[in-house]
Order: sequence, then C-alpha cells, then structure tokens
Amino acid sequence: MIKKKYLNISQVSKILQIEEHKIRYWDSIDPKTNKYRIEGISTKSKGGTRYFNKENIKKLEKLKSILHDGKNRNYSIKLADKIISSNLRYSKKNDQNISYLGVSDNHKKIEQILNKMRLLLKNNNR
Repeated sequence: MIKKKYLNISQVSKILQIEEHKIRYWDSIDPKTNKYRIEGISTKSKGGTRYFNKENIKKLEKLKSILHDGKNRNYSIKLADKIISSNLRYSKKNDQNISYLGVSDNHKKIEQILNKMRLLLKNNNR
C-alpha cells in the first residue's frame, strides 16, 4: 500500500494500468462546453502539474471500470461521469470503509448492475 498523500500521473498510471494520455484527456477541459470532461480527477499545482489523492484515484478506478470492460469501450465519457457522480454521493453516505485501492461492497454491486446494463444493451442492439 502506498502511504504518500499525493501521487503523480506516472505513478497512478502504473498502479491503475491506465495510459497517461487517457488520464490527461479525462482531466482536460472540453472546448465545446468549457468544463472539465470529468470533474475532480486530479489536484493541480499552480504550474499545472497533476497530483492525485485517494479520492481522485478511486474516481479514476471507477471511471476505468465503467469505460473499459476488457478491451471494449462501453459508455460515453459523459454517461460515465454521471454514473460516477451519483455513485460517489451514495458511497459517501453509506460506505465509510473504502480501502485505498480496494473494492468496496458498493463497488461490487455497481459492477453487477453495470454488467446487467451491458447485457441488456447488447441484446437490444441485435
């Protein structure tokens, strides 16, 4: 377990096995809306360097599981952000014991729901 309060992008990339360019994209501002694609992925220094705390890493981990199931891309980034935002609000109220990079019971339930949604979407697209 890592004991640092903040990690840099290369450390997070290695831990979560997400390419750095994907993390930067998810953490960038969409030119159409002038808003962050996914809010709250990193903490930035005055110079623009991205740093990641436990909450940021949990959000990235959830985003990865929603957007990428194996090698398939499942959802749009906007839908993934809505799913994460609603799950984080629920998670903060009901789950005080989430480990640093572990999987909580709520996360398992969310994964089950997402898998059912994926199956339904595949069946409807046939």
